[in-house]
Amino acid sequence: MENNKKSLLESINVPSDLRQLSVEQLPQLCDELRQMIVNELSVNPGHLASSLGVVEITVALHYVLDTPHDRIVWDVGHQAYGHKILTGRRDRFCTNRKLHGLMPFPSPRESEYDTFTCGHASNSISAALGMAVAAKLRKDKTQHVVAVIGDGAMSGGLAYEGLNNVSSSDNDMLIILNDNDMSIDHSVGGMQQYLLNLNTNKTYNDLRYQLSQWLNRRGMLSDNRRHGLIRLNNAIKSAISHQQNVFEGMNIRYFGPFDGHDVKEIVRLLRQLKDMKGPKLLHLHTIKGKGYEPAEKAATVWHAPGKFNVETGERIHSEETGVPPKYQDVFGHTLLELARQNSRIVGVTPAMPTGCSMNIMMEALPARTFDVGIAEGHAVTFSAGMASDGLQPFCNIYSAFSQRAYDNIIHDAALLRLPVVICLDRAGLVGEDGPTHHGAFDMAFLRPIPHLTIASPMNEHELRRLMYTAQLPDKGTFVIRYPRGRGELVDWQCPLEEIEVGTGRRLADGTDVAVLSIGPIGNHVTRVINRLREEGNPLSVAHYDMRFVKPLDERLLEEVAARFSRIITLEDGCRAGGFGSAVTEWMADHGHHPSIVRLGLPDEFVEHGSVAELQALAGIDPESIYQAIIRS
Repeated sequence: MENNKKSLLESINVPSDLRQLSVEQLPQLCDELRQMIVNELSVNPGHLASSLGVVEITVALHYVLDTPHDRIVWDVGHQAYGHKILTGRRDRFCTNRKLHGLMPFPSPRESEYDTFTCGHASNSISAALGMAVAAKLRKDKTQHVVAVIGDGAMSGGLAYEGLNNVSSSDNDMLIILNDNDMSIDHSVGGMQQYLLNLNTNKTYNDLRYQLSQWLNRRGMLSDNRRHGLIRLNNAIKSAISHQQNVFEGMNIRYFGPFDGHDVKEIVRLLRQLKDMKGPKLLHLHTIKGKGYEPAEKAATVWHAPGKFNVETGERIHSEETGVPPKYQDVFGHTLLELARQNSRIVGVTPAMPTGCSMNIMMEALPARTFDVGIAEGHAVTFSAGMASDGLQPFCNIYSAFSQRAYDNIIHDAALLRLPVVICLDRAGLVGEDGPTHHGAFDMAFLRPIPHLTIASPMNEHELRRLMYTAQLPDKGTFVIRYPRGRGELVDWQCPLEEIEVGTGRRLADGTDVAVLSIGPIGNHVTRVINRLREEGNPLSVAHYDMRFVKPLDERLLEEVAARFSRIITLEDGCRAGGFGSAVTEWMADHGHHPSIVRLGLPDEFVEHGSVAELQALAGIDPESIYQAIIRS
């Protein structure tokens, strides 16, 4: 932006201000909006590349539509930073993802311009269809509903369930397909290749639109006639182009592809399409990271790059020598190590090979690793299919996203005791991504499922040994959960040895109170016990790392029940139905009645902030554990 130009963005507090601009001013506004996103995220990290890619779409939507009366439903909410800035949150955008600040993803709890929750992918079409049908039933003829889907979300099965219903329901909604050939890593699958190849003649679309408007004005275009004409036109076009348009094959009018970075052209298209009857899809090609060269060249790296130097494009890393590795990296290196020893091992991930570090095996053994796109349910069933014919899949899914594969875990894996290792990355509190991404519920919702083994390692050595154990014969469906971020051990490599399923370990002996923990959160207990000793506190605290939520180590529980009347359970997961509940149930079932205090996530959605801040809010940080022990 030239220095002599007056800032347009500073004059826009709500979209009605935006609509006072001329169309000719919109490219300048897009430049300013893009620069603000880059500048702010360089010091306050977040999701950069996706939001840069939809700047023109965002500006055009709020320019043409009467928001918030008109409804924009975002898919993959990390596209929506520009939307936040234009809808009354510009001055607060510096608090994005910070404790008590702006939420990491759009939420109706934050703004009337945010129409729906969109932390997970592929739900926009279904939600927008619900709103469009609601408008019809309310007889609101002025409300427009737009779903903005893309960034890989079209690979999700829910998107197609929504499309199927859109094609058969009475609605006038518009679907905008933000086609950037990306999710987080590059998008994969036949639909993505189809979108890349799809092309439609602009003159043809213009003529067909003009004809439909002419027929409609003369009352000659009833619903039945419209559907018949769509089918006829589709057949003619398919014959000419030798290609069937999947959207028009579902009676959804298709327009595109067009340049998703030509804001004036998008405005023109939206003005033409917004009042058109029936469902429509506008296909826009965009570039993830558009307008910031480093992000355009490496969109995966710049999806969420952390802090960086705007001028040089250099990412700013804190000094990392002599620190423990990230759990996902230990997973990635260990998986490759195991795969080289066991030719039956294959890797599966739903669109997160870099995030979960399966890219390490993918680079070394590409024929034995599979990125299935944003399709968690399919990832599990696909893994189960391979397991049924002799392979040993390691299926890595972020804990919060595994919620979308619940039936698949039950029906397609556990029911037949198939040897699928489900590795739940980002289990527990994940930090700044907030409630849609916290891995809060996996222990509670998996624990009732028969035939599952559920384990959580306290450190990197335990993770490696559990992974080794899980791929041994006759282990069935085996779940390993571990958190986001760094572990505990700089010297993380260790021999791969079997851990007997359903066994825990006593890490500290004591006589007054027993603390039973599951997973890496147990390291806080070690620190608290050391603190008590350093303070000379006479309280004698025993610590048990239980390792397994299912099956529980009954030998250790018998020992605890016999020796202690006061027990504290600790987990980085929801208290309701989780590890502490399992211990309490076991004690009651076996006639033991100790005083049990369960520490874990409360019965509410935990907000966003740093992991340390959120652990303190939830009462599972070292200080809270210390106080619970003192009060016990």
